[in-house]
Amino acid sequence: MVKSSIEAGLISASWRTSVRVGPPLLVKAGRLVSFGFFIILNLLPIYTVYVLFSSKFNKIYIGYTSDFKSRFLSHNKLATKGYTVRYRPWEILFTEDFESKSEAMKREKQLKSGKGRECVWSKVQ
Repeated sequence: MVKSSIEAGLISASWRTSVRVGPPLLVKAGRLVSFGFFIILNLLPIYTVYVLFSSKFNKIYIGYTSDFKSRFLSHNKLATKGYTVRYRPWEILFTEDFESKSEAMKREKQLKSGKGRECVWSKVQ
């Protein structure tokens, strides 16, 4: 039986990047994690449910994404139209990470409900 490069403990990104990850490796909760000076490689996407607050306009925004860093940048700087553009600047009120998109969507829907919004506003004050 031939082992994949991950099972064999060696991962090569590309011949152009010369990035290599070698043993020892450990698989934890579906994610490949390495020790010491080795790189941490996340095999599963992480979905983040986030709540943003605009103190200038006293507004909240609830959303989810698989790339929170770029999404937050989009809300605060890059986007040119939409709800979040009108109420800049945004601050991160809180975030929650999920391993599946469906879990994240479920939590986002919960936070957007009446009781969820009450909970969010209680964290603002």
